[in-house]
Parts: sequence; C-alpha cells; structure tokens
Amino acid sequence: MIGNTISSRLAALVREAALRAGASAPQLFSALELGADQLGDDLVRVPTGSAWRLWELIYAAAGPTGGLCAAATATRGSLSVWDYLFSSGPTLAESLRSVVELRAVVADPLGGGQVLESGGLLVVRDTATVEPGPILGLVEEFTLAVMLQRAREATGHPLVPVRVAFRHRAPRNHRHLVEAFGTNRICFEAPHSELTFLDAAALPTGGDPNLGRIHRGYAELLLASARPVPSPIGRIREVLLEAMAGGELELDQVAARLAISPRTLQRRLQELGTSWRAEVDMVRHEHASDLLRGTDLPMYAIAARLGYTDPRSLRRAFRRRAGQSPDEFRRWAATGSISG
Repeated sequence: MIGNTISSRLAALVREAALRAGASAPQLFSALELGADQLGDDLVRVPTGSAWRLWELIYAAAGPTGGLCAAATATRGSLSVWDYLFSSGPTLAESLRSVVELRAVVADPLGGGQVLESGGLLVVRDTATVEPGPILGLVEEFTLAVMLQRAREATGHPLVPVRVAFRHRAPRNHRHLVEAFGTNRICFEAPHSELTFLDAAALPTGGDPNLGRIHRGYAELLLASARPVPSPIGRIREVLLEAMAGGELELDQVAARLAISPRTLQRRLQELGTSWRAEVDMVRHEHASDLLRGTDLPMYAIAARLGYTDPRSLRRAFRRRAGQSPDEFRRWAATGSISG
C-alpha cells in the first residue's frame, strides 16, 4: 500500500529546496532519513509526514515565499514521467486529465484532483482535504506553480490563468504570487486550490500519441510496483548491513554513509529507543542467522564477515542473544531439532 506516501523524486526536489533555503544536513536527515540512492529510485515512496517536515524547514528558512522557491527548482524531468504526461494527449485538456488521473505517481494517492471544462473555461483543481495553514500554503503554491510551468512548456504558449485559488489564508503581502502567476485575480480561503484558464483546452501540446501511451503505461507500472521506504530504524539497519559487508562497521563510518555526524546518529538512535551497540548486535545476529541457515561457511569465515575478531567472539555473542551456540542453531535450522 502506498497511501500516505509521495514519490522519492518529489521528496528529493523538496529536500533540495530545503537545503537551498538553509536547512542543515542533520535537519534534513532527521526529516527524511534517506540515502541518495533511494532518492533517485522511481519505485521508492516516502512517508508524506517526512515531506511535511521538509516543508516546515523551508517555511522556517524562507517564509511564505518558500513554495515558489521550491517550484523554481522543479526543472522538467525532475519529477520523472509525471512531467511528460503534460504532453501525453494532443490537447492541453486531454493531457491534464492524464496528469490528474495519475497524480499519485508523485503525490499522495489519498489526495485527489479534477479537470473541468465549462464554456471556454478550463479548471485544474486539487481536491485533497488538508487542514489550512502556513505549510499547506507553501505546498499549494508549489503545486500550482509547477502545474502552470509544465502547461506552458507543453503548449509552448505563455499561459496566464484568469483565476488562481488557494485554500489557505491570504499572506500579509502576496505580490510574489501575482508575479509568479501573472494575474491579480488570486483568491484565498477557497474551497479548493485551482488554476482556471480561458480558451486553453484545445491548445495543442505537440505530443506524440504513441509516446503519450508509453508514458501513461510507465506511470501505471510505477504505481503498481512502488514500495514504501523502510522505517527510520530499518534504514539505519540497512546501512549497518552494507557497512558490515564492506568491513566498515565503525560508528564514524556508518554515520558517513548516512551523511550525518556520529553524534547525530547516536542521538537519533536514542530517540528511536535503541543504541549503537544494540543495533550492531542486532544486525550481526540477524546476518549470522542467515549465514548459518543458508550457507556451509565455517565459523571463522562467518566471524570474519560479521567483523568479529575470532570464532569464539561470534559464539559468545550468538549464545548470549539466541540461548544456543551457532552450531546448535545450524543443526536446528537444518533438521528442526537441537539434538545431535
């Protein structure tokens, strides 16, 4: 299930915006706890709450203009295939229907949207239900600014909405929004956030219909194959296992892999109700169990892989945790019996 998650591409974009706004590396790690490899994976989904914490960092650093600052970093392609859905149909209206239908490729699937046509008006509406507040304001402004930017790129037309609506309250000064959207007709505390265009529905996008079908198919495949990221402690354990395989199971080495300081890592583990030593012991034990179950490696080789100085250290640690020796565990795993 990918409800209450967003794509790693969107998370990476918001993280970059927070970094540019002045957030520190420890703050970013505390909010997101993802490696660069995960942020580049189209199949990885990030908890929406983590992204919300990034937006809080942006608001703290940039204030009400933070949403538009983030939108300025959203170059075409940064949101993967979703960016190309804006030219997936022959006209802007048809393309926008694909954009909204497949919005979950980047956004939280629990949200929603609509594309409406009435006379000469074309309305793109966000129907997500979130309590209005300053952080929502940043998210709404970011979302609509990116939508406008992509619509302009797809049509090659300098589109200017005839109306822009937000659910959040009006800021003290919204000149930055007038400049960004090109119109004075900006409403606040509306039922939905939305962009309204006049005589724009039939604008051609110049998109190839066959390529559009491929993009839509890929977007659907991403949604079907997406997976949430591990829990915060799960991510740390993943890195511990990687470090162990590389023979770099020291606190400063693991912290470097997580792009934080050793002190920050220890503090984070304490917040999660555990400790560095407890997690090292846990990961060693789980990996030892896997090797004992799935291989015929001798004890000295398993000990070396786990970073123990000798097989005796492995045996002591394993018995302390499992209540039996590694040899007994291996026999039990093979036969279902400790005897023999």
